[in-house]
Order: sequence, then C-alpha cells, then structure tokens
Amino acid sequence: MSTRPPLPPFDRQSAIQKVRMAEDAWNTRDPERVSLAYTVDSRWRNRAEFVSGREEIVAFLRRKWTRELDYRLIKELWAFTENRIAVRFAYECHDDSGQWFRSYGNENWEFDENGLMRLRLACINDLPIKETERKYHWALGRRPDGHSGLSDLGF
Repeated sequence: MSTRPPLPPFDRQSAIQKVRMAEDAWNTRDPERVSLAYTVDSRWRNRAEFVSGREEIVAFLRRKWTRELDYRLIKELWAFTENRIAVRFAYECHDDSGQWFRSYGNENWEFDENGLMRLRLACINDLPIKETERKYHWALGRRPDGHSGLSDLGF
C-alpha cells in the first residue's frame, strides 16, 4: 500500500503542507494524478453530487474540468485534528461562453493512517464575475509561492 506524507496525526505545519499539496495537485487539472491522493474507496460529497472510489473521482474531475476552463484554485487551512483537516478555498474559472466565476467553499477531509483521503465533504457557492474582477492571473498550473493567499486577497 502506498503512503502519502505527511501522515496523521497532523500538527499545524504538516496540515498546512497537506493543504498546499492538495491545491498543487488540483491546479494540474489532471484527474488521474489528483485521484491518487484518495483511498480506492474514498467517499465524496461535492455540492449535491455523491462520488465513491477513484474511478468515480476521475470521471467527476474530467467532467468538472471540461466545464470549468482556465481553472485556478487557492486553498487555505482552517482547522485540523489528528486525522482531519478543514479548509476554505476559492477558485476562478470560466465556462465555454466566456462567463467567469469565482467559487467559494469549505471542505472537510478525513485521512487514513497512510495519509490518503478517505472522506471529502465540500460545500461550494458560485459567484459570476467580470473578467476584469479576476484575482488569479498566474500561468496555468501551480500557484507561485509569492502569490497572495485567500486571507491576503480578502476572501
């Protein structure tokens, strides 16, 4: 069985590291790569959709990133305990008509002893924005280390 450090129990630094690793993976928009951070039987609630297992995670993410174009995400640690992490996040993307959105949300994560996420519960709200209101302008992929986080941006 593979492990995905940092492993629980989390301290503040390892929880922050886990959050950034998740953000970096999601910013690749590579469903297969992202799915490897989850247990083979991982369960998700994403908005009103329920997903179970890596195959469904990959299918979900493929659909997501077909609709959500030029996707850029920032996650921030909210709280943590031994094997659980709560994050808040915001991402920007546009649809195929060119309408931009900023989507805000919260996620609750639970990890197994190998550092794989076995439970992900996400609540998300979408705000249509003008292209001129965008805040995330880095090249697609990993957010640069010097880029402002959610708190710095006032989100």
